[in-house]
Amino acid sequence: MIDLHTHLLPGVDDGAETAEQAVAVLGSFAAQGVRAVCCTPHLRASELAEAPCAELDGLLAELRRMAPDAVRLTRGFEVMLDVPAPDFTDRCVCLGGSRYVLVEFGRLVPAEASVEALGRIAAQRLVPVLAHPERYAACSVEQARRWREAGAILQVDATTMLSDTRRAERARALLTAGQAAILASDNHGDGRSLAAAVEWLDRHGGEVQARLLAYENPEAILADADTVPVPPLRVRRSWYTLLKDFVVGGRDA
Repeated sequence: MIDLHTHLLPGVDDGAETAEQAVAVLGSFAAQGVRAVCCTPHLRASELAEAPCAELDGLLAELRRMAPDAVRLTRGFEVMLDVPAPDFTDRCVCLGGSRYVLVEFGRLVPAEASVEALGRIAAQRLVPVLAHPERYAACSVEQARRWREAGAILQVDATTMLSDTRRAERARALLTAGQAAILASDNHGDGRSLAAAVEWLDRHGGEVQARLLAYENPEAILADADTVPVPPLRVRRSWYTLLKDFVVGGRDA
């Protein structure tokens, strides 16, 4: 597995506070089969010109020396689109130096404004990776199609997908409709990971989707290659029943 959205650079934002905390998370990831992790600290688009890339590369080098050898570490940012026309000239803010850049909006971003903002980024020959689209009030399957038509790909939150909330319903709707390109943990130095979501997909007929969402498409992003469309997830029973079985099975294990 490859996780392209984490907050594990210690002491940088609201994620891991210490190197020891970050290393503990990476050790857990390694045990679960995660082989590459991108650290994506928060950054406002209005501050792109002052992005502390060199400083964070130094922190990343220190974390690499302490991290498990099995986990390859790269860096990007999670960029909050707080201005209408951000300039992404410097690729040091992108995921692993690729043309893909992880972005987010405020939860109440207007639907049309979000499409326009993503289109402006795509016009700079970049691919915006929209973080946790299920978080936005404007999110729907139709809106997801509009985001993709503007040039974005969508990153669904792996932990949210298996929860029982309205946000989770939106995440599952995107997967069912084949609108998501990757899964990621958005780990903040805690227990969130890809593993449970990938296991769930594998157990419920989503092996192809799991491989694309958690392995092949994230790998393509780090290689600056094209991602592959993920086919719709055909759920044979209701999501409620499947999730209930998943939770009960976890307790019995």
